[in-house]
Amino acid sequence: MTDKKEVFLTPEGYLEIENELNDLKLNKRPEVIKALQEARALGDLSENADYDAARNEQAQLEARIKELDYMIENAKIVDNINKDKVTVGTTVTIDYVDDDESVEYKVVGSLEADPFNNKISNESPIGSAIMNRKVGDVISVDSPNGAYKVKITKIA
Repeated sequence: MTDKKEVFLTPEGYLEIENELNDLKLNKRPEVIKALQEARALGDLSENADYDAARNEQAQLEARIKELDYMIENAKIVDNINKDKVTVGTTVTIDYVDDDESVEYKVVGSLEADPFNNKISNESPIGSAIMNRKVGDVISVDSPNGAYKVKITKIA
């Protein structure tokens, strides 16, 4: 028996996963099946590179579909955002105490994290440090590069 882990998603993240899953099932899967059938029709399967490539693509596709199904089945959609404290789905502005730098992040579940677009995971070092904290709190963040302090200036 396996433990099922909740997957925290914003409504937008859930919709993206749902759209990708539908595209894979309705469009990509039939394409791969067709390619597999065409490769099989070419004859000897033991030396058929097209057949091997189609089988590999099918395996990757089915694995991704299974992964997305799991995400949807175990999704916890975070849409009732509490603006009093940092939670998944909130946008938070923090000041790095030592650098006098201010940055705005959206706190998302680990599957939606995209640091290049300022979407940080609730499980990342900074994300987990600021979770459930309030405006004005100064928090020490432990990271692989050493500890640093941040101050929460705004929660939206």
